[in-house]
Amino acid sequence: MNKKELPVPYNEAERLAALKRYNILDTLPEHAFDDATKLVSYICGVPIAHISFIDESRQWFKSEIGIGVSEVPREISFCQYTIMDTKMVEIPDTYLNEQFKDDPNVVDGFKIRFYAGIPITTPDGHNIGTLCAIDQVTKELNDNQRNALAIIAKHVMNHLELGTKHIELNGQKKIAERAVLAKDSFLANMSHEIRTPLNAIIGFTDLLAQTKLDTVQRDYIESVQIAGENLLLIINDILDLSKIESGNLVIESEPFNLKKTLKHVYNLLKVKVPSDVEFNLFLDADMPEMVIGDQGRLNQILVNLTGNALKFTQEGEVTVSVKLVNETDDHYSLKFSVKDTGIGIPENKLKTIFKRFTQAEQSTTRRFGGTGLGLNIVKQLVELQNAEIHVKSREGRGSEFFFVLDYKKADYAEIAAASSLEENLGKLKILLCEDNALNQKLVKNVIYNFGFELDIADNGQAGIELLSKNEYDLILMDLQMPVKDGYQTTEFIRNEMNSHIPIIAMTAHSLVGEQERCYSVGMNAYVPKPFKQAVLLQAIKIVMSKENKEIFKWKPDYSFLDEMSCGDARFKQEMIDLFIEKVPLEITQLEKAFNNNDYETAKKLSHNMKTSMSMFMLDDLTHYLAIIEDEAILGQFTAETADKINVLHNAVIEVVEYFKEQG
Repeated sequence: MNKKELPVPYNEAERLAALKRYNILDTLPEHAFDDATKLVSYICGVPIAHISFIDESRQWFKSEIGIGVSEVPREISFCQYTIMDTKMVEIPDTYLNEQFKDDPNVVDGFKIRFYAGIPITTPDGHNIGTLCAIDQVTKELNDNQRNALAIIAKHVMNHLELGTKHIELNGQKKIAERAVLAKDSFLANMSHEIRTPLNAIIGFTDLLAQTKLDTVQRDYIESVQIAGENLLLIINDILDLSKIESGNLVIESEPFNLKKTLKHVYNLLKVKVPSDVEFNLFLDADMPEMVIGDQGRLNQILVNLTGNALKFTQEGEVTVSVKLVNETDDHYSLKFSVKDTGIGIPENKLKTIFKRFTQAEQSTTRRFGGTGLGLNIVKQLVELQNAEIHVKSREGRGSEFFFVLDYKKADYAEIAAASSLEENLGKLKILLCEDNALNQKLVKNVIYNFGFELDIADNGQAGIELLSKNEYDLILMDLQMPVKDGYQTTEFIRNEMNSHIPIIAMTAHSLVGEQERCYSVGMNAYVPKPFKQAVLLQAIKIVMSKENKEIFKWKPDYSFLDEMSCGDARFKQEMIDLFIEKVPLEITQLEKAFNNNDYETAKKLSHNMKTSMSMFMLDDLTHYLAIIEDEAILGQFTAETADKINVLHNAVIEVVEYFKEQG
């Protein structure tokens, strides 16, 4: 045929633009398209079938049977004519067709005698490709076969549309994630700027309160403490909400003394009780002393609910009660209740009381203060522990908030481990890496009050130099420092100095996911600023206790492997040895693929490594690899991908170390 006589749609530019919009050309084979091609071959009883797309110069086959090539020049294709039509083009015998009887693929080549092609048409009317059935003998389709081809062509188009929507949704998801990250970064940076001076205010006020003061001075100090605590509460509310929204707030599962926790809440709040209010704590005689769960979040829930009850009750009573409602071999079910005789909540407000920024009346914020976030955070914290919070209230008569939490039973070993934290720590020598002069002075006073020694480094590099010259029992590490920040310093200490010295992160920078990143680079504990002396001392006790000298965050679970091995210890050890041999090399290759934007290699490696992680039930790491695999498929790596690969790198090192220690 003469090239100048080749058919070209009147809207060719728009058609080509529509084709490119689907990003289908030169992509890898896909089961959905191959299955459609097999279906065409079967329904029409033909040896040759294909799904193809036509660009400026070629017909490219996404899927084919009986052709054996990936593309042909557009000018020799039958389908260049099919895309000119709006319906199926069927040629029962090409020898009898004036247009095709002398075509090279009729007289020679594929020796085509029968051709049926239907355009693949976009929703906006552009024919971007074809679905074809071809034979080397004459044939005529029946109505059922023609209808089937039309349905399959629509199915192919729908699959393309879904792929495009998926890409668009992923793009929107990335935009949303970047917006959330920007919001979280803003909140974290703002909280850092507020927390740094607030840390000094609260810290020095606490130290001052421990000195001899006259009545007026003590009254002033207590006023400053209350103001500082209220400001800190507002900051914490906003940051907690941010962490919950992003899914980065994790419920811990550690043994703790439930009775001590409840008495601590009571003692903490009884100083705020108005003179005309009776404040009670009722504990069920049958309730356990030790349980396994999240002590900090229970404390937060009860402090918030009880604080509200005391705030809204001017006379009468506020009662916190805990009752054992059920017990199994493994768990306790405990009902927690906070009841008051305060102002109550109007019936029409009960359904909205847990919504954020909502309080029962517009005047509540002015009269009683607060952010309107507390109950929303409480509700979400209860729900994160697979429970529901309920409220009963009558305006002017008081309110009751209650919920039931399940806690695992603690065995003797776990109780002993928790009790061991009370051991005397002796004379510890501590290194503080901190660049803020006020914070240096504050920590120095607190550490001296604990009876420990302290050396101070103004930045991470200076800390490394001191650590190389002196012996220390632990390091308190700020995250934001000049020269070397806390992350870089910790990585150097762990990887270059091969030191296992306990490191406690201390930071006012509460970025979402920061605590996880601290653990991933090798830190052992995390204390946010402004810190309470008791919280810091508890963290020091935890990292210095014998049971926690070597804390494995990424601890493999053998339960699946034990089931698979059917008690064969040799098979189990082979799987462990294979992990040790293979996975560290794969993570190195994954880092290289990421740095080179080698999406295909990254996709294969992340897919393969998921199996290794799943074998040992390392679900978080498997989830990270699944995200990296999806990003590799889309060809869209981000700075967050780098963070995930860094976490994976450190986690693999720790898992291998755990395997070797278990021996």
